[in-house]
Amino acid sequence: MALNLTVKVHPVVLFQIVDAYERRKAESLRVIGTLLGTAEKGIVEVTNCFCVPHKESESQVEADLTYGMDLYDLNHRVNAQENIVGWWATGNEVTTHSSVIHEYYVRECNNPVHLTVDTTLTNTTRMAIKAYVCVPLGVPNGKQGSMFTPVKVQITCYEPEVVGLQLCSKTQLPSHIQASGMKSSGGIEPMMDLAQVSEACSKLSLMLEQVLAYVDDVLAGKQLPDNQVGRALLDMVHSVPKMTSDQFDEMFNSNVKDLLMVVALSQLIKTQLQLNEKLTLLTTL
Repeated sequence: MALNLTVKVHPVVLFQIVDAYERRKAESLRVIGTLLGTAEKGIVEVTNCFCVPHKESESQVEADLTYGMDLYDLNHRVNAQENIVGWWATGNEVTTHSSVIHEYYVRECNNPVHLTVDTTLTNTTRMAIKAYVCVPLGVPNGKQGSMFTPVKVQITCYEPEVVGLQLCSKTQLPSHIQASGMKSSGGIEPMMDLAQVSEACSKLSLMLEQVLAYVDDVLAGKQLPDNQVGRALLDMVHSVPKMTSDQFDEMFNSNVKDLLMVVALSQLIKTQLQLNEKLTLLTTL
């Protein structure tokens, strides 16, 4: 396997791993499971996962592989595009039993990925996420072995996941409240579509101001230029279609009208369903 492999992990996978770790049995030191997703052209995209029950001691490890395959078959019926791409385990390192578990996944998919997630947060406030591939070692006609070699890991999101993450970030208490041990007084309700558009525009305006301030500082010699930042800015400018202010206003207003129409239709459908539910309830009385 090429070591320039990139593993892209979606946030829902991390949430499921943390949830499985929180629900583990008291005697379990770590939790393992199967990674689902797609693998193509040096990129493994992990979009889903599930937990596999197992027992682990210093001398042996046992896993309920039948349960794992049954769960995979059920998931495959719902989403046929998600295939087994590897396995995950909680903890910050590869253990002595990892090679035994990895041998099973070698039979289930080609070049499986091993993902470790440190859910203990012992030495840091951020989860350490690492990915490995198993590389065979040895000489011809000699003793063979294997070694887990780290590969690049990226966190990637679909657009709906970004909205969910933004909503989750609003439920986090400030640091001074966390230190005092206080709990949140209530939940966070999702914003309306127009409110999300307004908030996104405010954030975009703030980021543009930061970029302009950086460019002005570089031109004035107050800050050293960064070639990587310059290339990113150039790609960003080229990705924006060239249009006049009138053309942009027309496009923006058209999209806002479409959004308002969708909001109005959704409210009408919601009202109709509520009326239908009440009429059905009245007829049954």
